[in-house]
Amino acid sequence: MENIKEHYENEGVLHIGKQFVVSIIDHIQTLSDSPDIGRKVPEFDEEKVRELIHSPFRIVYLRERNSIHIIRVWRSERLLMLSQNQRN
Repeated sequence: MENIKEHYENEGVLHIGKQFVVSIIDHIQTLSDSPDIGRKVPEFDEEKVRELIHSPFRIVYLRERNSIHIIRVWRSERLLMLSQNQRN
């Protein structure tokens, strides 16, 4: 999230970066009530690795039985690759 703010600050529009961060956090908070609203991440096709689309970002998370772990907030045009540790 800091990288998002930093990117937009470097572009001279810090307020846009701050708005993205706030709106992404708001979107993530919807998972507490509806943890399955995200789709399976196509690159992995695993039920527990899911994502929310918050254009132009993908919010990738791990859906566990009793918890949710945000793995990465990623620009949607980039290929997604997770380390073995993040997938287990």
